[in-house]
Amino acid sequence: MRKKETHLSRRGFLKTTAQAGALFVMPHIIPSTALGGSGAVPPSERIRLGGIGIGGRGGYVLGCFLHEPDVQCVAICDVKANRRKAVKEMVDARYGNHDCVTYIDMRELLARDDIDAVLIATGPNWHATASILAANAGKDVYCEKPSTKNISQSLALAETFRRTGRVFQAGTQRRSLPNFMFAVDLARDGKLGKLQTLHAHPCGLGTSMSGWLPPDPEPAKEDVDWDTYLGPAAWRPFNRKLLDGFNFEKGGGMVGGGCLEWGSHCVDLCQWANDADNTAPVEYEPVGDRLHARYANGVQLVMRNDGWLPLGSCPVRFEGEKGWVETGDDAEIVASSESLLVGKGAKIAGYPADFHVRDFLDCVKTRAQTRASADVACYSHIACHAANIALFLGRKVQYDPVKNEFIGDEQANRLRSEALREPWRL
Repeated sequence: MRKKETHLSRRGFLKTTAQAGALFVMPHIIPSTALGGSGAVPPSERIRLGGIGIGGRGGYVLGCFLHEPDVQCVAICDVKANRRKAVKEMVDARYGNHDCVTYIDMRELLARDDIDAVLIATGPNWHATASILAANAGKDVYCEKPSTKNISQSLALAETFRRTGRVFQAGTQRRSLPNFMFAVDLARDGKLGKLQTLHAHPCGLGTSMSGWLPPDPEPAKEDVDWDTYLGPAAWRPFNRKLLDGFNFEKGGGMVGGGCLEWGSHCVDLCQWANDADNTAPVEYEPVGDRLHARYANGVQLVMRNDGWLPLGSCPVRFEGEKGWVETGDDAEIVASSESLLVGKGAKIAGYPADFHVRDFLDCVKTRAQTRASADVACYSHIACHAANIALFLGRKVQYDPVKNEFIGDEQANRLRSEALREPWRL
């Protein structure tokens, strides 16, 4: 039987999770709710899920979770009253009841000991902080991307999930799609020969600040909790464009974050193809309208917006001494030789999250590493953050992925982190 639900105060939650963080280094028992099988699953054996910040993208991903028979969504948290109402109705309709509980403060949801995992789909200003809070509260986490705002957060995210033993999946769902997996396998299996150059589409290479728009009348806190919406981000007056905009604070206070938005997909795939999930490029240089990077093994990474084959959004290209392959979101794969395409498998166009969600749920049960674990997300995001720093400074920077600092570059090193508002410094 489940323990009685508890509601801790905000102060009590922070104290309890700090204590829990020290305990999670010990072996832990897998909850019975994470042991469901395929097909019809009794409610007592389902993974009990909470959703945090469920807007447009979050609503889609939550729908992918709701389709899975071994999931039971029991709670929703959002700072917007209209989203709390709409998502509760969505969840209750799925189960034919009125049981989904709503919250404004995520700490109240995270304090529930009957929740196994959370979907975090807030604005990017919250992703890393919310994920760390969730892990310290004993929850497994599926977090939309970009998962971090800077290099320091990337390292903190990875360290937290290693320490707590929780399962993390970054929302870079192309790691679970057949065409991208096939192209990566060609690179990793040596079928292209020795890798030379990887190409990623960042969908923009500019950097700009998120800005300070004229103040609008601030709604009642029950309707929109603006202070909580800002969370760790720098305070600014309420403005509805910031509230409803998708590009709020994505990396170092930047809108779009240059390489970070699509880069957290495309650069991530290049990292994977280069067998570089535990490292990052060591050199970054803006060259015209492109960003050139280099790994310690000599492989080049080029972030560019033009010159792609018409294969849909989020294209990547891998080039070796013997051949090349290119693919994108329309799921077509083009290669230098037809022989490379033998056995390419099913074509699944677009970028559905179903397979990625399933990978996460399976790992919640087995305690295995997901395809986009916190360690994987750490270095793919570091590559994007370091590229943004080179773009922001307008010059070459050199990075040591062992010490995780820029080499002899005080100006660049100051940009590895940023001030976070209290009480959200972790």
